[in-house]
Amino acid sequence: MSTGSYKILVVDDETDILEFISYNLRNEGFSVHTATDGLMALESAVKIIPHLILLDIMMPGMDGIETCEKLRSHPALNNTLIVFLTARGEDYSQIAGFEAGADDYVVKPVKPKVLVSRINALLKRLDKDVQDIQADTILLQKGDLKIDRERYIVFKGKDELSLPKKEFELLLLLASKPGRVYTRDEIFNRIWDDNVIVGDRTIDVHIRKLREKIGDDHIRTIKGVGYKFIE
Repeated sequence: MSTGSYKILVVDDETDILEFISYNLRNEGFSVHTATDGLMALESAVKIIPHLILLDIMMPGMDGIETCEKLRSHPALNNTLIVFLTARGEDYSQIAGFEAGADDYVVKPVKPKVLVSRINALLKRLDKDVQDIQADTILLQKGDLKIDRERYIVFKGKDELSLPKKEFELLLLLASKPGRVYTRDEIFNRIWDDNVIVGDRTIDVHIRKLREKIGDDHIRTIKGVGYKFIE
């Protein structure tokens, strides 16, 4: 897919930053839309269904964390990538961002070429499934879980679960081979791509969110190694 086919929504309450980022992304051929606050971002996102949202955290009224949580609660935006672009680089801010459903976290100031490189690395994931996961059927049945690979839907019994893209891919990876231990490095490379820089706590946050939704019994931590799926 060409860059012009990708829609990016840039959300920031500082007009100069909004214009600067938008200008550089348009120069790279992206279709760029803008919003200056959380409410406008929600309205625009539902209308255009962007492939990726660049979201500032420190905004008046509805901040980026709350905006991200509301975006993630909308089914139509389940596959939209969300990247926080913020001046706050503390670990607790990054953890809060990932817990809200973000896919990546970029600290300001960032050079345009670096930002575009990060965006391109993320967008590559939209056109392919989790690497090396092959299935004969669309539905993957594991215990009381049913995973629909085509529609990105998970059922626990009769209940339909709404999972952000990265949580879905992480579950699909682990469930594809029950009992197999996936190391942290392996999970990073398969789910986030080795070209994408994410915090050390990223996997931990996503595993915890998954356990909250599917239950504690399915994913077991192998201390010092990684994780495995239990049917």
